[in-house]
Amino acid sequence: MNEREERRGPDPRKAEARPRNWLVPVILLSLRDWNSYGYELMERAAKFGFEAMNPGTLYRTLRQMEKDGIVKSTWETSEGGPARRMYSITDAGRAYLDFWAKSLEQYQKTMDTFFRIYTGQPMRSEEEDEEEGRGGRER
Repeated sequence: MNEREERRGPDPRKAEARPRNWLVPVILLSLRDWNSYGYELMERAAKFGFEAMNPGTLYRTLRQMEKDGIVKSTWETSEGGPARRMYSITDAGRAYLDFWAKSLEQYQKTMDTFFRIYTGQPMRSEEEDEEEGRGGRER
């Protein structure tokens, strides 16, 4: 029996550590408070773990987001440099971002439960979880 036959199940080296389609909400979050252009969005995305992102991936994602109506863009020109596309979030994009935030809250609870069980910590009640979400108990 070879190593491949002995090891059954998924390859641990291919484990996905973040939810799929994570780039879209990261871009929307970056655009929520200020408009931005592609290069700047790529720099902000690096803070979320997209350090080695191919610029083509970002621009394809932005084009699809614009087709979906969650971002819009305009050409901005400056005296000293070339024109560049400036992106901004739309109302539909804000609604999408709100939906993602609510979904991630549930995902976070699931992850917290996983790690409590994994590390052998006692399970907590829903009241304790809600209390922690409000900043903990005042003492």
